[in-house]
Amino acid sequence: MNGPLSAGDLIGDRYEVRGDVGEGGMQFVYAAHDQHTDKIVALKTPKIRSAVKRFRRSAIVAAKVNHPNVAKTLDYVRDGEARYLIEELIEGEDLQKALLQRTNVLDPYSAAKVFHHLSKGVAAAHHVGVVHRDLKPTNIMVVGGYSLSQLKVTDFGIAKMAGEELDEAVAGGETTMSASQTVVGALPYMAPEAIDTDTHGEAESPSDVWSVGAMMFHLICGDPPFGSGLKAVGKILAANKPVTPTFLTSNPQFAPLATEVLELALTCLQRDPALRPTADDLVKKCGQFCYTPGMRREGVVKFIQYGAWGFIETEGDDVFFHLSSVYGPHKVNVGDHVIFASYEGRALPVIGLGPAS
Repeated sequence: MNGPLSAGDLIGDRYEVRGDVGEGGMQFVYAAHDQHTDKIVALKTPKIRSAVKRFRRSAIVAAKVNHPNVAKTLDYVRDGEARYLIEELIEGEDLQKALLQRTNVLDPYSAAKVFHHLSKGVAAAHHVGVVHRDLKPTNIMVVGGYSLSQLKVTDFGIAKMAGEELDEAVAGGETTMSASQTVVGALPYMAPEAIDTDTHGEAESPSDVWSVGAMMFHLICGDPPFGSGLKAVGKILAANKPVTPTFLTSNPQFAPLATEVLELALTCLQRDPALRPTADDLVKKCGQFCYTPGMRREGVVKFIQYGAWGFIETEGDDVFFHLSSVYGPHKVNVGDHVIFASYEGRALPVIGLGPAS
């Protein structure tokens, strides 16, 4: 196993480790100073020694993908017995931390924006024959939080490694699957052919499209389409149309776009891979969504009058909102923390985060 690095370690006579960024099921991740370019980069190294050869192959594959919605692969370094992948450092958080830890649902405008940019990143990879095979919220990086100023697909550098672990876990049955951190995180978004013991070796670009659709269903509806954990396996393999929440279409202000986003996501979740749209199809259809690029703000509901309208208190000013502008399964109350976009002094849409701490 490649041991953890410490601040000050110099890799390849070029990359000085500045600190720990985090780790996934397959790798350690650090911030490092590139002494040649004077830039801060992400330095990744596999946790398992047996994965070193696969890590190099995956780095070569990842370097083929060049798109604003994909984290750039910059270098590959061999230093003694260890191997390191150098990527651009994205100053943000993964989608799970940036968006889903505080609210498990996005308003349709934000969801449409995520769908569009995620599809563009995946399409760029498919254009050069690269299949991710491990698309999930923790492999999508978000800059700007709910304002979504940037979105980038990452970890193409370990996509094939993760895919091989997925194959091995599926072949080993439920016990092996439940013990794999990679599988547990990916399972709610895995395509049927990726977990079917007869076809898991056939997971190709349509499997990525399924994963995109599953993530978008989660963002617009509040939960993964088929649940999580091993109990989701049977539902994924059956691929019956998942149940959608009533709030999705109950508000006429949001229903048209919410329905469009949902229907496109559902086309990705068809059992037969040949019936799913391509990533290019998704880019084209997402380009027809009418979503606003407005920045998101945060505040606390100051008061509500007549059960119909009120004001949101922010650091700068108070913003008017109407309760019909609230999206999601929960109503907002006085004292609740909210995320919102504002136009000409009015908040729309508004997402509740629960009581302010």
